Amino acid sequence: MKRFILPFVIFVIALLLMIFGRDPAYIPEEMHRVLQTIGAILLVAGVTWALIAAIRSVKNRMLSRYDMTVSDNLRVRKLHTQYNILEKILVFIIILVAVSFTLMQFDGMRNIGISLFASAGLAGLVIGLAAQKALGTILAGIQIAITQPIRLDDVVIVENEWGWIEEINLTYVVVRIWDKRRLVIPTTYFLERPFQNWTRTSADILGTVFIYTDYTIPIEAVRKELTRLVQDNKYWDGKVNVLQVTDAREHTLELRALVSAASSPDAWELRVYLREKLVGFIQREYPQCLPRTRVKLEEEVRSKK
Repeated sequence: MKRFILPFVIFVIALLLMIFGRDPAYIPEEMHRVLQTIGAILLVAGVTWALIAAIRSVKNRMLSRYDMTVSDNLRVRKLHTQYNILEKILVFIIILVAVSFTLMQFDGMRNIGISLFASAGLAGLVIGLAAQKALGTILAGIQIAITQPIRLDDVVIVENEWGWIEEINLTYVVVRIWDKRRLVIPTTYFLERPFQNWTRTSADILGTVFIYTDYTIPIEAVRKELTRLVQDNKYWDGKVNVLQVTDAREHTLELRALVSAASSPDAWELRVYLREKLVGFIQREYPQCLPRTRVKLEEEVRSKK
């Protein structure tokens, strides 16, 4: 209720000024007009402030029922995204209408507006072209709210940067990069250019770890070690655990460990853990199977002959 106190005070002051200014018997005519104008402006400001406060209060009350911190928060993120963008759209419209009503209180502004509309020809075309991109960006923000290619807290890769959607506004989106940087991108980007959304339908994700070894590596032993490692790790969700030979190069075998996790941060922690432990396992148990280059010494071969 505290947020409504100041708008209420402004509203009361505006009404008093307008009532007091209606009777020009005790005040000069110029002061009468000034009081009427100030009262009308304050009335518009008070109503505008109250409407914005009411919208934010309703939004906060609705969103307080949904917890964003739960692991499976896809539906919650949808609602947070829709309510936040809807709030920004309504606030934008209310402020635009309020500014229009405020300008109408000044005769000079009305005359200027009429003159501009009367000679709108070329000037209107120039202004329209200049505002086309801004209007397109605003419409893109509305389209994102409806179609939702991205949502709050989605994990995305944009411009080769990995991060989370932190803010979605009418004209721009803020991506929180993994190293705490912020990437600010216009909303049109997400409708016109391809990007990766790792949590579009669910938060779970597959992670890969590549290990390069010699051809003599006992693959089954590495596979058993991978199973032991993931079973003891809290970041593994218990679904996918696969070790495959994905390539045979000139000097090395490429082993790919494919594992699953409940979220992309968990997948990252699991990947770096497995990479470290698998390399340590090969160094400790099969050091002769580390990648190496074989060189044939021709002179030594000839001397033996």
